Amino acid sequence: MLYLEHPTKNLLLISSSTIYGHGYLDHAESAIRDLLGRIQRVVFLPFALYDREAYSAKARNRFQRMDVSLQSVHAAADPRRVIEEAEAIFIGGGNTFRLLKALYDYDLLEPIRSRVAAGVPFVGSSAGSIVACPTLKTTKDMPVVQPPSFDALRLVNFQISPHYLDPDPTSTHMGETQEERIMQYLEENDLPVVGLRESTMLRITNGSVILRGGTTARIFQRGTLPVEVQPETRLTSGDARAGDTRLP
Repeated sequence: MLYLEHPTKNLLLISSSTIYGHGYLDHAESAIRDLLGRIQRVVFLPFALYDREAYSAKARNRFQRMDVSLQSVHAAADPRRVIEEAEAIFIGGGNTFRLLKALYDYDLLEPIRSRVAAGVPFVGSSAGSIVACPTLKTTKDMPVVQPPSFDALRLVNFQISPHYLDPDPTSTHMGETQEERIMQYLEENDLPVVGLRESTMLRITNGSVILRGGTTARIFQRGTLPVEVQPETRLTSGDARAGDTRLP
């Protein structure tokens, strides 16, 4: 079961910023507009990529097409103050280890938590969605840097595994599948995992978690078989049962 400690939270957690046949954030634009409402200024955290200037320029140009200005915290004299005054927050994708280390380096975890608990809209994409979870343990990224802890923002009480790929029965590749890795996670941890396929996202509002996008998601919980859920499914009431196409 997925639930939220603070029903005021207002989040959009996206599997990927780009999908095949579409430009940067094109598939998520309507959901981002819905989240932001009349807000016209977003604070961006570009820490998941090495070239923060290029990344922030890319994000700034995309949000300008939505008539929203974007300020990147990496260029601010006081990043904490920028977060504390933010009207909306966007954390983009890239390497999750690099991203989380920077959040610790800049001492930004607690101010982000506080703003989100107060209802400030939050958008996460890929790595940005993973750090919204309690830990980065469901990332597939290489540990190119070492954060002081795997503990992340804890904006939700479950884990996300973005870019979820189903096992290919015709493949001759003998390596671990994403599902096998998630099951390994659940051998050592008890938080549910949402496998977000490309084009999908989670809209979190009014205490509910709702699947949005063009395909299903896969929910993993310790001690039960995985559950497929359809778009527009509300994931915050009842218990998952193997074989269900919804969570009643």
